[in-house]
Amino acid sequence: MLINSPQTVVADALRGMAAAHPELDVDVERRVVVRRDARSGGRVGVVSGGGSGHEPLHAGFVGYGMLSAACPGEVFTSPVPDQMVRAAAAVDSGQGVLFVVKNYTGDVLNFEMAAELAEEDGLRIERVLVDDDVAVTDSLFTAGRRGTGATLFVEKIAGAAAEEGAPLERVAALARRVDACSRSFGVALSACTTPAKGSPTFDLPDGELELGIGIHGEPGRERRPMMSAREIAEVAVGAVLEELAQIGPADGPVLALVNGMGATPLLELYGFHAEVARVLAERGVPVARALVGNYVTSLDMAGCSVTLCRADEELLRLWDAPVRTAALRWGL
Repeated sequence: MLINSPQTVVADALRGMAAAHPELDVDVERRVVVRRDARSGGRVGVVSGGGSGHEPLHAGFVGYGMLSAACPGEVFTSPVPDQMVRAAAAVDSGQGVLFVVKNYTGDVLNFEMAAELAEEDGLRIERVLVDDDVAVTDSLFTAGRRGTGATLFVEKIAGAAAEEGAPLERVAALARRVDACSRSFGVALSACTTPAKGSPTFDLPDGELELGIGIHGEPGRERRPMMSAREIAEVAVGAVLEELAQIGPADGPVLALVNGMGATPLLELYGFHAEVARVLAERGVPVARALVGNYVTSLDMAGCSVTLCRADEELLRLWDAPVRTAALRWGL
């Protein structure tokens, strides 16, 4: 691995982010990344965080039109409440703060505790839980559906609403709507390797793949012999659309994210997106916007996930709104 040591990998990455992005205030010791102008303009603050190893989630999405701050934990480990309270205080301009929380037990408990502590300090806090993964319920890391690719949709749209000056209750309602309208499914072609362990997190023999994996390297719900991109798209998109059908309309437009898990090149991801687009077209689902790349990763895992969000005109407008972060930028 291209690291100094497993013990310093997160701190070293944060030092590198600080050197590369002077527009961010990166507190390496206290593990908080803040947009330097977070308090200007009287905006609602939008704060998220989670274990490291999923980059660019979350720190890569701090900036104009998206997150006000992010709290990186150790690899695949939740940040602690003190980080979240510190982040909330750093971005609060008197309009309140929204916590965006992926549905993993550690994240949920720590963000809940942080919200209570921040409210005791006089801050107004709203929390939104992201639980979009259709593959597995009650996994090793969570009770209920896991939070995966839809986190990007929630952070982008909530951040755009906050940038426009929407009040806290409205920003939170939009974030909850995005989560409710989003579903994801992931596939692994190889397991990931954590710096501390130095070996794959689960055994996946050559010539096999894992359907329904999570972003912490946990195995999925089914193992099969290697499949073509066409076949994988049929399974993944089919599983997502099966649940989205409960939301409707069945022929409504979607935001589509084809997300790499960290070690899959864009050549393969774009080829896979072609198959995803084909399946959606065959099923009469128009793709209003598409995003392809590595955004919610699992260290060096080879594979991908598909996230679809039923999007009306308001959500599309907020998705299209300008954004300027380390990992996502357009319109400026």
